[in-house]
Amino acid sequence: MSGKKRAKILVVDDEKSMREFLEIMLAKEGYETIVANDGEQACEILDKETFDLVITDIRMKNINGIGVLKKAKDVDPGAMVVLISAFATAETAVEAMKEGAYDYIPKPFKVNAFKRIIKDALGSKATPKKKRRGSIIDYHFGSLIGESPQMRKVYDLIERVSQTKTNILISGESGTGKELVAKAIHNLSERRDKPIVVINCAGIPENLIESELFGYKKGAFTGAVADKEGLFDVADGGMVFLDEVGELSPVIQVKLLRVIQERTFTAVGGTEVKTVDVCFISATNKDLEDEVIEKNFREDLYFRLNVIPITIPPLRDRAGDIPLLAQHFLVKFSMEMGKDIRKISTYAMDILMKYSFPGNVRELENIVERSVALETSNIVLPESLTLSSFRDRGGHKRKRRTDLGPEGIQLDEVMSAIEREYLAQALEIASGSKQRAAELLGINLRSFRYRLEKPDMSEKDDSKLEPERKETK
Repeated sequence: MSGKKRAKILVVDDEKSMREFLEIMLAKEGYETIVANDGEQACEILDKETFDLVITDIRMKNINGIGVLKKAKDVDPGAMVVLISAFATAETAVEAMKEGAYDYIPKPFKVNAFKRIIKDALGSKATPKKKRRGSIIDYHFGSLIGESPQMRKVYDLIERVSQTKTNILISGESGTGKELVAKAIHNLSERRDKPIVVINCAGIPENLIESELFGYKKGAFTGAVADKEGLFDVADGGMVFLDEVGELSPVIQVKLLRVIQERTFTAVGGTEVKTVDVCFISATNKDLEDEVIEKNFREDLYFRLNVIPITIPPLRDRAGDIPLLAQHFLVKFSMEMGKDIRKISTYAMDILMKYSFPGNVRELENIVERSVALETSNIVLPESLTLSSFRDRGGHKRKRRTDLGPEGIQLDEVMSAIEREYLAQALEIASGSKQRAAELLGINLRSFRYRLEKPDMSEKDDSKLEPERKETK
């Protein structure tokens, strides 16, 4: 940190071992640290000195952590305050956030995660709020959001293919944003002033899809009391987006192939051959190559559609984009619901980062929307998160190999991995509540904390957890 002014931090805790632990840790990180033995001493220090960050325990005699928080805010309304406690409850967390705390962290905490919170808090104080919020726009590409290498490759491909008239096939799991990619291509293309017609191939009944696509003539069937244009008529000069194209019936696949090859079609009940000028973008959450092998999808149609393939990665493979997406949805829904929810707490974000998101970005959006609706403070807490089961949506359970094999295994490491996986799953289901997670595993809270605090045998990293805190406080 040479050449820069060292950040100044006030540490408040009435337990000597915790004060010393935090003082040593912060000194190693290059921060200037002042310690206070209790809330009263902290308030006296705050009257005389200014700090970039205040870290305070909550449960202290006379003046507790909330009192220190209020004092820090009285002296400096922009003060950054992080509260820590071994006795965390939703009620105290809500009170702390309403009073303007930056974050609220239950003990025991991981040292590396705590360091990141400190760094973020100091950065938050140094950076104007408008700039922080606005900087999210830097990671937008149309309506797509993300800065991961996987998404940057998608952005680059969108820019290149948007200048062609070649058919494009977008593949990806449900909820990854395939329609957003199609619309981004359209908006960058020469056809941007013409329509892009979205056709949900799975959402139109099979007996209606032909007339919807090609239109029909009066009297073509019962109820056809007048001529009607089809979706291909509407899209003339623009683009057609065939969403879930793998759901088309064999009969419609043949008719679609003709349109793609010859750019002509005939309305249902009509004889006039119409010419249409459209570019085709298709999307699927199926493996169309497998569908071709299984004779469910025409091979010639597949090759016509799949001239340029674009694959959208699932959210679990670009977890680094989760904070950007979550913050974007937080701002969006806070505005829509008229709430002033400014951020997602560190522990709530940790839960999101560890979640597999079987429903991808769409599921994350729904989770944040529910959280904003349920939250009563100005920060999203773990208790407001509602996550799905840790099983995937296809109903598959996680498999585990139990055969020993000729090389043998390290039993302690295997058992440690199994234990930590169950601890993580229980926390997911309990939305971060350790008490509820312990109940799910049939153990008491003390045992749950002990198991959570144990170092991961596979990592052998003893620096992740803080020293054991006395339960008598």
